[in-house]
Amino acid sequence: MEQLTGFLPLILIGALMYAVLILPQQRRTKEHKSLLAALEEGDEVLMNSGIHGFISAIDGEILWVEVAEKVELKVSRSAIAGKVPTPVDETVDDLEES
Repeated sequence: MEQLTGFLPLILIGALMYAVLILPQQRRTKEHKSLLAALEEGDEVLMNSGIHGFISAIDGEILWVEVAEKVELKVSRSAIAGKVPTPVDETVDDLEES
């Protein structure tokens, strides 16, 4: 019985570290994978390098991202850090409030 009580703090520390470190990382990874799967042409994206652009074409795991007029980059889908949220049109907000 004394041996079990000696290991109890170690077990609790392990469980706490799992809950604090591993679970949030798994959640972020799952969200990022679902974001990458939902990308469509015309979406504004931010790449890991910090470059913003619009997806002009999707070819499986390869995305063509337009970063300037007539300038496209061929990037891997995994190079996308996130989707840039589109700002809501102010006139639509004004109409809803009236």
